[in-house]
Amino acid sequence: MSCFALTFTSCAKSATGGNNNNNDTATTTPVQSNVVAWLTDPDKSVLFQKQPALVYASANNSPVIEINDAQTFQTMDGFGYTLTGGSAMHIANMDAASRSALLKELFATDASNIGVSYLRISIGASDLDAKVFSYDDLPAGQTDESMDKFSIDPDKQYLIPVLKEILAISPAIKLLGSPWSAPAWMKNNSDTKGGSLKPEHYNAYAKYFVKYIQTMQAEGITVDAITIQNEPLNPDNNPSMVMQPAEQASFIKTALGPAFKAAGITTKIILYDHNCDRPDYVTTVLNDADANQYIDGSAFHLYAGDISALSQVHDAYPNKNVYFTEQWIGAPGNLKGDMGWHIKNVVIGSARNWSRTALEWNLAANSALEPHTPGGCTQCLGALTIDGNNVKRNPAYYVIAHIAKFVRPGAVRIGGNVINQLPNVAFKTSDGKKILLVLNEASSTQTFNIKNGDKTVTATLNSGAVATFIW
Repeated sequence: MSCFALTFTSCAKSATGGNNNNNDTATTTPVQSNVVAWLTDPDKSVLFQKQPALVYASANNSPVIEINDAQTFQTMDGFGYTLTGGSAMHIANMDAASRSALLKELFATDASNIGVSYLRISIGASDLDAKVFSYDDLPAGQTDESMDKFSIDPDKQYLIPVLKEILAISPAIKLLGSPWSAPAWMKNNSDTKGGSLKPEHYNAYAKYFVKYIQTMQAEGITVDAITIQNEPLNPDNNPSMVMQPAEQASFIKTALGPAFKAAGITTKIILYDHNCDRPDYVTTVLNDADANQYIDGSAFHLYAGDISALSQVHDAYPNKNVYFTEQWIGAPGNLKGDMGWHIKNVVIGSARNWSRTALEWNLAANSALEPHTPGGCTQCLGALTIDGNNVKRNPAYYVIAHIAKFVRPGAVRIGGNVINQLPNVAFKTSDGKKILLVLNEASSTQTFNIKNGDKTVTATLNSGAVATFIW
C-alpha cells in the first residue's frame, strides 16, 4: 500500500448555529481544492497515477517547502529522450496499431498521455545503431569536400518515418541533433572510432552539418539545435571522435558558424555535450570571442563531476543557455534507486542549475539490449523495452513522465527553498499553473508542507516516492 496524503490549510470555518451564542462550537468543514497530484511509489503499488481529489484541512508542524513564484529563472525547452536509430527500429517494426498507440502515449499532450516535448537524435550513427555509418562514407583514400555524395538514406528506413509519425502527433516538438563522429575520411586516423577532425576538412564538415539540416528540412523535419560532437573527450565509443576545446573553438569560428550564417541557418549551435567534470572546456571555448558569437550554449552529461557545473558555466556566461542532454540507466534497472537518482540529479538538479532540458538515454531497446554497434553500449536500458508489439516501461519512462506531462515548453522555473532529503523544483506554466516535483530520498516516510502564498499543502510520501503537484 502506498502512503500518500495531500491537504491544504484553510482558515474557513462553518458555524453549527445561525446565532451569536458564544457557546456554539465552530467546526472545520472539508472543502475540495483544485490541487492535483501524480505519484510513483518505488514499491510499484503506484506507477505514475493521479491521486484522489484533494481537500482543504488543518495545518501541521512538518517541514515547509515554500514556493516563490515572483522569483523566476530559465525558460524550459522540454523534456524527453534520445531517439536512437535502434529505438526507431524497434518502434518502426511494431504493427501499425501498436506503434500508433505507443507514439500517442509518449507524445500526445492530452490528459491520458505523457507529452514528451524534446528529442535528441544522432547525426549519423550513434553506438545504439545496428551498424556504424555517416552520411558520406567513402572508400579509403577518397574525399568529398563539396558533399556531393552526402545522403541521409540510412535514416530513411526507420528514424525518419518514425519522426514523421511523431511530428504528426506533436508538430512543435524540438529536436537536437548530435554526431558521434565525422565521416572517417575527415579524421586523422581514418577510422570511425577515436581520432580527431583534420583542420583541412573543417569546411567540409561544416558543409556536412549544413547539408544535414537542409536535407532534414526537405523531409519536413526541423532540427532546432545541434551539438558539435557527442562526448568530445571520449575516444572509446564506436563511433566516436575527440575534439579538444581549442579545436572546437577553431571549428566553430572558422567553419561552422560562418557556414550557418552564409546558408541562413538558424539552428542553434551548442558546444561540449559531455560530463560535468569539465566546465572549463565550455568556458575555454566561450572565452574565444570569435567562436562565442555563434554559440547558443553548452550541453552536459553526468557520468562524472557534479551537476552544479551547469551553474558555474551559467554564472560565467549568463547570456548563454545550458542543456542537460544525456544520462543512461544500466540494465536490468532498479526503480527505487534509478528513479530517485535521476529525479534528483537529471531533472531537479539540472533545472535548479539553469538547464532548459532534461533528456534520458535512450528511448528503447529490446530485452537483449540491442541493437548496438561493435564497441557500443551493451548495458543501456531503454526507457522502454520493446519486443515485437510488447512494451515494458522502465525507470526512465517514469522519470520523464513526471515532468514532461506537466512542465510544457515555455514554462519558467520559479523560486523554492531546499529541504533536507526532499529534493524539489518548481515551475510556473504559460497558463499560470504551478508545478512542484518532489522526491523523498529519506529511508523512511516523510510528511512535509508546501507553502505558496497563504495556502499550505501537506503531503506524505513513502521512502523513494516521487510526486508531481499541480495547482
